[in-house]
Amino acid sequence: MTAPISTRTGAEFARIMSVGAYRPERVVTNAEICLQIDSSDEWIRERSGIIERRFAAKDESVVDMATAAAAKALEAAGVPATDIGMVLVATVTHPYPTPSAAAEVAARIGASASAAVDISAACAGFCFGVSLASDMVRAGSAKYVIVIGVEKLTDWIDPADRSTAFLFADGAGAVVIGPSDVPAIGPTVWGADGDQKDAINMSQSLIDYRDHGGPIFPVITMQGQQVFRWAVGEMAKAAQRALDAAGVAAGDLDAFIPHQANNRITDAMVKALKLPAHVPVARDVIMSGNTSAASVPLAMARMLENGEVKSGGTALLIGFGAGLVFASQVVTLP
Repeated sequence: MTAPISTRTGAEFARIMSVGAYRPERVVTNAEICLQIDSSDEWIRERSGIIERRFAAKDESVVDMATAAAAKALEAAGVPATDIGMVLVATVTHPYPTPSAAAEVAARIGASASAAVDISAACAGFCFGVSLASDMVRAGSAKYVIVIGVEKLTDWIDPADRSTAFLFADGAGAVVIGPSDVPAIGPTVWGADGDQKDAINMSQSLIDYRDHGGPIFPVITMQGQQVFRWAVGEMAKAAQRALDAAGVAAGDLDAFIPHQANNRITDAMVKALKLPAHVPVARDVIMSGNTSAASVPLAMARMLENGEVKSGGTALLIGFGAGLVFASQVVTLP
């Protein structure tokens, strides 16, 4: 007779308990960016909405920034690091294929008993992490999970590339996800379209660079118009499906927090979703640039800090980027 296998059960629901943000000290203006590309402050603002962004220090790592954001989220949640069952780090800019950034972050924050793993989903990574963490809490894999979106994109861009140099920046945002008595994280709508992998890619692989060299170290490349068309055409549909899955109407939202790619994409999504004027929309890209996996938690933190939305409000999140991949869910804000 086959022996029965025991399983775990967790909380009925999960919620975001807190958010923590880390923004590097160095502020980089459009004027500074234009010293290396043929552009202007006016063109960058019109194209993206960006006025300034933050660059990490030379010796400041993905792990450093992730640890700082995680510590703030843990303090705000009132959850001891020893109670964290999983550390999820969403990033595509950790420079080591192994070991993971998450394992090092777990050790630094004192979550010595936790599991730890990195998520490679680019700008959608944080929203992927929210979904995975919610499922873990509800399944009983972990009581508390910390999800960190962090990027040091300045290590992986060509400062002379007019299509990317003005967009990307550095930073980290983290949330603690734990049990809830009421539904607070809706079903995730997510997907991937690998046929469009060349839309956002690397100039060459590290192996190719090692074997054949090149004019510059491998950097992120982007087909801007292709990405724009995909984001505008498809991401509003995905966001609407997330609203429908959660049973929430656009007019009932207290905030819309999309990936901070650029304001033109955000404007197009707001229009396609028919968001009422009273719903605040995250615009952190203006002061932070595009921080990929960090952009949604950083934007969430700024909206809460500025009083644009209150704790307990209902927000629609969506992340989208290289892959091409996307993930969207409705959440109750911490």
